Amino acid sequence: MILYIDGDAFPNLLKPVVLRAILKHSISTVIIANKRVTIGISKNITNIQVGSGPDEADNKIAELATEGDLVITSDIPLADRVIDKKAFVIDHRGRFYDADNIKQALAIRNLMQEIRDGGETLKGQKSISGKAVREFANQLNQFLRKKLK
Repeated sequence: MILYIDGDAFPNLLKPVVLRAILKHSISTVIIANKRVTIGISKNITNIQVGSGPDEADNKIAELATEGDLVITSDIPLADRVIDKKAFVIDHRGRFYDADNIKQALAIRNLMQEIRDGGETLKGQKSISGKAVREFANQLNQFLRKKLK
């Protein structure tokens, strides 16, 4: 299993959580972003810097991810693409996505986008809180316990 991190909007509060998991389990990790993103030092971490286009990092992750890999991203369309390849996704708030729930999440995301495109002003997501960090850490640890046993 390889851990791919969509680094373009990766919250700083999650970096120590992910680094602890990488170090504890010696997880091969690839951080992909349009700028250099560091989460800490480990021989298991590789950085790939892509062009500055809006979906460059997403496209690279979708290209590289394979069955059984884990992707950390808050991008639902990217999550859908990698789940089609039988990979798994955890978002920044600890929501786990797989083939059973990604289509519903994508439909809700698309509906919200249509509403915004129609001129409605919607509240965005709140910034990452301590509760979200705990939920993310719990979901990541639960996934790794199952996957790496």
